[in-house]
Amino acid sequence: MEWEVVIGLEIHAQLATRSKIFSGASTAYGAEPNTQACAVDLGLPGVLPVLNAEAVRMAVKFGLAIDATVASRSVFARKNYFYPDLPKGYQISQYELPVVSQGAVEIELDDGNVKTIGVTRAHLEEDAGKSVHDAFPDATGIDLNRAGTPLLEIVSEPDMRSAREAVAYMKKIHSLVRYLGICDGNMQEGSFRCDANVSVRRKGSHEFGVRTETKNLNSFRFVERAINFEVERQIDVLESGGAVVQETRLYDAAKDETRPMRSKEEANDYRYFPDPDLLPLEIDAAFLEAVQAELPELPDAKKRRFMGEYGLSAYDAGVLTASREMADYYEAVIEACNGEAKLAANWVMGDFSAHLNKSACEIGEAPVTASMLGGLLIRILDNTISGKIAKEVFEAMWAGEGNADAIIEARGLKQISDSGALEAIIDDIIASHPAQVEQYRAGKEKLIGFFVGQAMKATQGKANPQQLNALLKRKLSG
Repeated sequence: MEWEVVIGLEIHAQLATRSKIFSGASTAYGAEPNTQACAVDLGLPGVLPVLNAEAVRMAVKFGLAIDATVASRSVFARKNYFYPDLPKGYQISQYELPVVSQGAVEIELDDGNVKTIGVTRAHLEEDAGKSVHDAFPDATGIDLNRAGTPLLEIVSEPDMRSAREAVAYMKKIHSLVRYLGICDGNMQEGSFRCDANVSVRRKGSHEFGVRTETKNLNSFRFVERAINFEVERQIDVLESGGAVVQETRLYDAAKDETRPMRSKEEANDYRYFPDPDLLPLEIDAAFLEAVQAELPELPDAKKRRFMGEYGLSAYDAGVLTASREMADYYEAVIEACNGEAKLAANWVMGDFSAHLNKSACEIGEAPVTASMLGGLLIRILDNTISGKIAKEVFEAMWAGEGNADAIIEARGLKQISDSGALEAIIDDIIASHPAQVEQYRAGKEKLIGFFVGQAMKATQGKANPQQLNALLKRKLSG
């Protein structure tokens, strides 16, 4: 390609506080419209904002996790614009002096290489309300429940060069805020969304092209599609002799296209100035130390530990540490099956994850707990059941029929490991298939599969596979 893509993301993570950033109103999702907006959120005369200390703690936690600079002094500003769902006529945000600046995260590229993406800043701000366009036939409704909800806006450097890189970065931030417990990451509810700044330039050029901003992308798939469409659109404009216009755009998922929303505002359009109702935010060393002590083991460190401690591949460790819930579940399974890390990994990434996806449920809602799965793996390890029968048992466990031992007993699924019983079955099979025996002894060793199949059929799949294979080979060798 003659063109190079330049991408930066502005991610909005809704902080998991119980109350809003400047008022005591609830942040719970799903309430009736306008039932969680108090006088402060509505901007009524005479009210004053009071900063939520928990929101500050969460912002600092994020800053420490990405090795960023946490400002000892930051300032809240008023961002002035007029829109129906912004009752005050301004949004309280941070502009020149954000609480977090100059951090970085690492992403893994498709070819396995690692790339560092700079994080310019992460600042605290309040969310606006919501305009509802489909509730009334000839009017727009305004729901102010979301007004004042605390957001951490995470602004990246323009370091990404493809939609795939942008998605990898967004997934990394998504994983990180959930590990930290500062955001639930629920994209359907709007708790985690992003704006994508996209431009293109001729390869070899050091100057950035004119960028557009595509707003409110709330799924990884939409981020990739919107960026790819916007890249192609801008290249088409430039190659046909036109000029890209700096503007804000919306992504239409149904048509898989972006379209203009409004001309892109500059900072001076918002007339930022320090909010006179809020003192500068000052953070001392003691506060930083206290937050640092709360940091959990982060995804990259956990991945390295899983590789070293459990002997997992980079891919397997990456899958199992993608979310804190998955990593915790996996380690609980290991503990329940006496440290068999690889077997546990295969089952957690395989049958367990497949059933999670099929059922569309979260790990905490799964009917098969870590101790139950560990109990099933114990029965594979002690040869009570085979791996194939274990899949049947797992299905029954997921359906709510009880733990592995109860299902094995109720269904009579114990593996046949009695050598005498297996030899008698094998002798009958050999006697019944003399032609195949002759062919096997003449060198057609692939026929071992035929005999295994006959024995499994005779035992209803309950024969111990290792014992069966060893006995068959000895008997067939004459």
